[in-house]
Amino acid sequence: MQDTPPSVPDFTQWPSFPFEGDLHVKQLDEPVPVEPPRRGEGNRECTACNAPDEAYIWVGERWRVRAMDRPTGLPMVLILESRSHLDLGDLPNLLAAELGVMTVRLERAIRSLDGVARVHVNRWGDGSAHLHMWFLARPYGRLQLRGTFLSLWDSILPPISEAQWRENLAMVAAWLAEFGGRPLAEPPRIQWQAPSSFNAQAAGASAEPAEEETASVIEAADEIPEAEVTEQPSTEEPQQTETPDRTEAQEQTAAPEKAEAPERTYAPKQAETPKQATESA
Repeated sequence: MQDTPPSVPDFTQWPSFPFEGDLHVKQLDEPVPVEPPRRGEGNRECTACNAPDEAYIWVGERWRVRAMDRPTGLPMVLILESRSHLDLGDLPNLLAAELGVMTVRLERAIRSLDGVARVHVNRWGDGSAHLHMWFLARPYGRLQLRGTFLSLWDSILPPISEAQWRENLAMVAAWLAEFGGRPLAEPPRIQWQAPSSFNAQAAGASAEPAEEETASVIEAADEIPEAEVTEQPSTEEPQQTETPDRTEAQEQTAAPEKAEAPERTYAPKQAETPKQATESA
């Protein structure tokens, strides 16, 4: 009877439970005498301490906020970390007080996003000894995602779009920057496409800019600001070169019409004027 797993708990019948069908509870392993060190403990390196500021969406003097490396199923998932290599129970009074302020401030920033109903704040700490607080946004109207299983649904739901994800990151970073610190997340660049009339007149030249725009939609988000500045003239040069070509062609076609018009209209008038003068005499 000791090897018989317990019955399935009642929470499997909750509407927020993300699974259905036959479920079985795993056997509980025997406890280990000594737990292995977490990242940042013993001889293990700390990932947070080695990460540069560029890996975060917002950085301050004592706190940093980072996101996932790609969009997930929820509108926003962020992690608040302290700069100092401390765990939650090791925080001095100053950082402990600031942690409460940063938690409220970040919750408000995420909740201000469109389509966000609630923000769940979690702290587990089994993987890293460096303090990190999780902030998970629940989509508005998705009542099935309410409760403690939101982190599971984040891996089940299809990811949101890349553009929406980066726009949300930039908005949260800008919100935090209103109180200090430095925002590092930037909104996605607008996908600009030349009008069809330009492409029809310069079919050969329009193919190259189209390829550059398509490739740069995603790549531009990962580029540094200096690279974005150098790319902008390259997308505008085809417009500047195409527009003069059209105006010169129009002037060349319009110039003969203006030159021929005086010959047809004014030449007969010069011939009629002497006749009128003799008749009147």
